[in-house]
Amino acid sequence: MLAELLKLRRSRLPWITTATFAVVAAVCGLFMFILQDTGRARALGLLGDKAQLSAATADWPGYLALLAQATGVGGLVIFGTLVIWLFGREFSDRTAKDLLALPTSRGAIVAAKFVVAAGWSLLLALWTVALGLLAGMLLDLPGGSIAVLAAGAARIVITGLLTYVLTAPFALAASAGRGYLSAVGAMFAAVFSAQIIAALGYGAYFPYSVPGLYAGIAGPAQDAPGPLGHLLVLALGVAGVAATVAWWRRADHDR
Repeated sequence: MLAELLKLRRSRLPWITTATFAVVAAVCGLFMFILQDTGRARALGLLGDKAQLSAATADWPGYLALLAQATGVGGLVIFGTLVIWLFGREFSDRTAKDLLALPTSRGAIVAAKFVVAAGWSLLLALWTVALGLLAGMLLDLPGGSIAVLAAGAARIVITGLLTYVLTAPFALAASAGRGYLSAVGAMFAAVFSAQIIAALGYGAYFPYSVPGLYAGIAGPAQDAPGPLGHLLVLALGVAGVAATVAWWRRADHDR
């Protein structure tokens, strides 16, 4: 696992993902700033005269919910890119055979990659929470209390973890495809399908729609996914990890 941590630390990916979530928090904060006073926003040129705003409210619950929704949608791309890079780079850089020549089991190699990706994904979710709390204080948002802040922060972290679990199949796609391309295609297909199926009203039964629904992206009129939805997410994640381990153990690594 130390080797995987070293690879990640020496790459640009930590800086890119950290900056991406910082931009997400800043954009959500800007949206709250606009909602606080639409007249001021129009005077500053931040809002067009005919702009239609969503039902979001400029308060702590609304801001933290918006951050959770952004984590559920954007996190699949960011966490997915991280997982795809960790697995796909071994084939793109032609280091897979060298890696397998080490006196380390193939299962341990795969597990180390997943653990490193999980740890960094959790840190990114916590980073989002920290930035959200800072931005909310700077905006002096109303409706804040220990219970509200704790519940909002927990929703962001849980949404991030649910989203990370769903990236496991991308590791299999990057491994079986021996590079990035097939896995990136699978990731964007999952993102697209999640939006379509959620819009049709079946998102609670489609794992890739569950994090967004849990974060409340469909609004209060849409029921949150129940235990079945969360079990489907867990089942897909476990299946993705198991299939990836099985592939690394049995595949013919000729390049």
